[in-house]
Parts: sequence; structure tokens; C-alpha cells
Amino acid sequence: MRKIQLHWQILIAFILAILYGIFFKEHVNYVSWMGEIFLRALKMIIIPLVLSSIICGVANIGNAENLGRLGLKTMLYYIMTSIFAILTGLFLVNIFKPGVGADLNLGQKVDLEVIGDSLGDVLIRIVPDNIFLSFSHNTQMLSVIFFAILFGYFITRTGKKSQQVMTEFFNAVFDVMMKLTLFIIKFTPLGIFGLVAEKVAGQDDLIGLMQSMGLYMLVVLMALFMHGFITLPLITRFIGKVNPLKHFNAVKTPLITAFSTSSSNATLPLTIQAVEENDGVSNKISSFTLPLGATINMDGTALYECVAVMFIAQAYGVELTIMQQIMVVVTALLASIGAAGIPMAGLVMITIILTVVGLPLEGVGLILAVDRILDMFRTATNVWSDSCGAVVIAKSEGETLKV
Repeated sequence: MRKIQLHWQILIAFILAILYGIFFKEHVNYVSWMGEIFLRALKMIIIPLVLSSIICGVANIGNAENLGRLGLKTMLYYIMTSIFAILTGLFLVNIFKPGVGADLNLGQKVDLEVIGDSLGDVLIRIVPDNIFLSFSHNTQMLSVIFFAILFGYFITRTGKKSQQVMTEFFNAVFDVMMKLTLFIIKFTPLGIFGLVAEKVAGQDDLIGLMQSMGLYMLVVLMALFMHGFITLPLITRFIGKVNPLKHFNAVKTPLITAFSTSSSNATLPLTIQAVEENDGVSNKISSFTLPLGATINMDGTALYECVAVMFIAQAYGVELTIMQQIMVVVTALLASIGAAGIPMAGLVMITIILTVVGLPLEGVGLILAVDRILDMFRTATNVWSDSCGAVVIAKSEGETLKV
């Protein structure tokens, strides 16, 4: 297996896992533990990897002017691509109207005690009251990133000796974390096998489910594919001056992993490795843009939230006005920023948008059954957008890439 490239190993494991989940459903517990251990190992390294990478990136940027320029470019890219994604979903859901005539009895019982946080709450939580508590929760990544940016910046404001010692220390920590990451990545095929087999075995009637929600799923997938294979490649080609096919080939391993794990945070170590080694993006750019992107750049999630809310409105026979649809777009953008990079995080964030436009929260039950399937596609879209952003910003900074 060592002679087979990792992305082929993952694809083989993915196909075998589907077959195992279908034909050995009652024995899935024999392999599901591999997926659980793999995810736990990835989550184990997320906080130290993000912390060390961002501190290194900011410290190596050098000064506030460079940091401000890079931060502005990064945020502009993330906001622009998220808006494009949401508008793509809104356009298709208004054309096909998948919710019209939908059977409301298909909905599952909703058990969502958390309705979600307001934008103000999200902004307040960016500043941690206890940074060590934030370190212990993978869902509080915004706080970790905020602290890391401040810490890295003030390293550059210290004396020459302190600056050198601290920069070298965190560079060394980041180097160790990448070595540990590469070790864990070797077990990706086994982890994917356990995760996918468990997912497939958990669906009692996968074909019937896809038929009953077919048009809704089709609209979401069409919108994701349009954004992923038209919008982002065009931005990469004409703004970033990068060959999108070569870039896609460079990041196919993290994309497959994102699809399989449904977690952009868990895929972050692979994304950093692929962008640096295969694309040739510097650590200064990748260590700043990618951890930030895995937390706030959720193109696929924002698109999905918009389509889901419009579908629920159509199913309940509610005709949303232009202003209400604009509110859906804006709220989907803000809610996607606050969504954690973990499986099914977008589902909870949908309740925020439903509340804003006055739709019943029980409507989430309509989409629960197929959310896990669509989560795989939207997570891959999130990671693809992050990686495109890294190369676009690297080129804008004058870097010479391999793609």
C-alpha cells in the first residue's frame, strides 16, 4: 500500500467502506472504532497546530502594515466567495422551488435545545475570558485565532532578543506539530474506512430517502457544484492567475478527507500540508489564511443554509419577499462565520435564520434526514474554497507557486 498514493488509498478505502456498510451492516462495530480514533487524533492536534501556525505566520509577517494588508485581503476573499455561494443557492432554489408540494409528514422530530447565538454573542465570544478554557474546546476556534493573532503581533513588538527567541520557539513547535500531523495522516485510509462504513450502515433506506428528498438534494448539489467547479476556478484563474486544475490535483487528498469526515477543522492539517508542499505556498501565508478559513470561510455551509431556509419556507407555503430573502442572504453569511468546523454545525445555525424571517423551528425536521449526506459535500466545498483562497492571496503577495 505504501507505493499507492494517499488519495488513491483513501478512495479505495471509501469504496470498500460503502460495500462493507451495505453488506455487513450488523458487523459495522468491528471497524467503526477506527474512524472514532482517527477523528480523535485529528482533533487532538487542531488547537496546538492552529495556535503555533498562526503565531508563526503573524510573527513572520513582520509588522502591523503587512498584517493589516494580508488580513484585509483574506477577509475580502472570504466574504466575496461566501456571497457568491449564497446567491448561487438562492438563484437555483427560486427557479426549481423544491419545497413546493413537499410532504410535511416526512419531517423528523426536532430536538434542538440550542437555537444558536446572535451575531453580538459571536463577536463577544471572540474575546475569551479564559484562553485555556478555549484551548480545551475545539468549537471555540475564533477565540484561539484571536489570541494567536494578538500574541504573534506582540512578539514583533518586543525586543530583538525576545522576538528572536519566541519566533524560533513557535517555529520549532509548528515544525513538530507538522511532523506529528504527517504521522497521523498515514492512518487516514483506515479512519475513512471506519467512518464511512458506520455512516452507510446507519441509513436504513438510503435509496428511498434520496427519492423522497430528491429535488431538494439536487438543488443543493447543483449549487455546490456550480460554486465549486465554476465560480471558484474562475476566481483562481483570473484573479489568482493560478491553473485551477493543477491546484485541484494538488489538494485532492484534503478534499477527499473533508468529504469523508465532514469536518473542515479535522482536515486542516492535511490542507496546510498540501498547499505548502504541492502548491508551493509559503508558511507565512498558509499558516494565517487556512486556520482562519477553516473557522470563518464556510461557502458550502452558507449556501446550504440559504437553500434549506428557502426550502422550508416553500414547504410551509410562505412566500418570502425580496427584503426577507435579502435578510436570509445576510444572516446566512453571518451565521456561517459563527458555525464551528465540525459535522452538522450548520444545522444549528439554520435555526438563527429561521428565527430572523419568522419561520417555525420545527421546519428543521424536514431536512434532518438528508443533512448528514449533504454535509459531506458542503464541507468539501468549504475546504476547496479555503485552499483556493490561500493560492490567490499568495499570488497577490508576489509568491511564485508550483501550480
